[in-house]
Amino acid sequence: MEIVHLREEYIKLGQALKAAGLTGSGVESKIVIQDGRVKVNGEIETRRGKKLVAGDKVEYNGEVIQIEL
Repeated sequence: MEIVHLREEYIKLGQALKAAGLTGSGVESKIVIQDGRVKVNGEIETRRGKKLVAGDKVEYNGEVIQIEL
């Protein structure tokens, strides 16, 4: 499980995927999110601008990202 620490109040989904190294670019993040291949807290999420806060979990390609302060 990869942990992404918040610098602000939240991080956007596309930024979190890139920060965790699960995607190589913002464009790649956009594509995998729009294709419905990313889950946030167990639900498919198609908005790359979805705001993630501490406690959220993101799943993509068999990997899990935990959002923490």
